[in-house]
Amino acid sequence: MTSDVVVDFLRLHWINLLALGWFLLCFRGYMTYARIKAHTTPCLASVMHLYRLEWMRHMLMRDNRVPDTTAIANLERTVAFFASTTILILAGLMTLLNVSDEAMNIVRDIPYAYPLSAGEWELKLLLLILLFVYSFFKFTWSLRQYGFSSVMIGGAPVPSESLNEQRLQAHAARIADMTSLAANNFNIGLRTYYFCVAVLGWFINPWLFMLLSGTVVFVLYRREFVSLALQTMMMSTEVER
Repeated sequence: MTSDVVVDFLRLHWINLLALGWFLLCFRGYMTYARIKAHTTPCLASVMHLYRLEWMRHMLMRDNRVPDTTAIANLERTVAFFASTTILILAGLMTLLNVSDEAMNIVRDIPYAYPLSAGEWELKLLLLILLFVYSFFKFTWSLRQYGFSSVMIGGAPVPSESLNEQRLQAHAARIADMTSLAANNFNIGLRTYYFCVAVLGWFINPWLFMLLSGTVVFVLYRREFVSLALQTMMMSTEVER
């Protein structure tokens, strides 16, 4: 009896299960790929870490750290904006759960829309909610880590202390690592936003959902590993004449 129920469930929902599996493969697969590949291949994350390390080395040469703390504060404001926006989005999604019938009627009028039940609609909304909750935690953790960076900059030695080069490099490396951790968590939150756009396609058609999931991976890879911004940051410091 139980096996018959499972078979019937798979027969009725195989396309949605396939789409969800493909999405999870794209989501987790790209996150893992980007993290591992960053250790061996130049990308936005690895190159930006080198710039942060250079930034902190120059910071240790200055008595005035106001520009550095101001830069960190600007980064914190950007992360705080996304964190607060995520809360508003979550509030909207929770509200949408209470007006499912009206929203489903709107979706049914879209050409090529795949028929869905109230339970399927709520499960898809739940996936969106979980993704935005995940991004919220990443944004808030990034916000705290930028705060840690500010404290570390404030406690960094000044040139008059005349520390040896090894200790100065250690200070620069620690602060650069902390700012990179904050930036990486912010980046993960942004990636999750991209994948949330793909999930919107699931409300219309599972095939569209799979297509958008693959498209998001392609866009993220292009931007993080082969973009013009990356090429610009990797340009030689020598001006070509």
